[in-house]
Amino acid sequence: MLGTRATVEQYEFLKSTFPDIKYNEKGRTLTLISKEIEKTGEVAICTGGTGDIPVAEEAFDTAEFYGSRVKKYYDIGIAGIHRLFHKIDDIKKANVIIAVAGMEGALGGVITGLVDIPVIAVPTSVGYGSSLKGVCALLTMLNSCAEGMTVVNIDNGFGAGYSANMINRLIEGKKND
Repeated sequence: MLGTRATVEQYEFLKSTFPDIKYNEKGRTLTLISKEIEKTGEVAICTGGTGDIPVAEEAFDTAEFYGSRVKKYYDIGIAGIHRLFHKIDDIKKANVIIAVAGMEGALGGVITGLVDIPVIAVPTSVGYGSSLKGVCALLTMLNSCAEGMTVVNIDNGFGAGYSANMINRLIEGKKND
């Protein structure tokens, strides 16, 4: 079982009935695993900054729950682009990349321009100034001319993780598993 947007109170309530349930406080996800799923391939999850981590954690838990190996590359945004350049060779080893970013949302387009694999961009509602609760990042991602990038809605870590898992499993030949 996978639950998203869960609160600590919901977790505490469910834990009394399901003692093996796990809660990711950052990603606000609940998972209850009765039978381990064999992990395959690789999904890379990248964030622009630390404020994007909650959405990235939701994507992480989702992709992993459905059977993907997932690697995290957090706080590698364009404000310190050297951090991305130091990790790009490892990121390129993935079958699909999730790029999570708020503010102006440029991370997805930058990564897409550096790789030849699918990128799923996720705008986040974090940021200061005129980020407009994620609308600025969303519009940047939607208006990007970087081919190979798909965009999900603001803060949609679940949608990005699920889609990335589907792409990853198709590449690995695990379509019906």
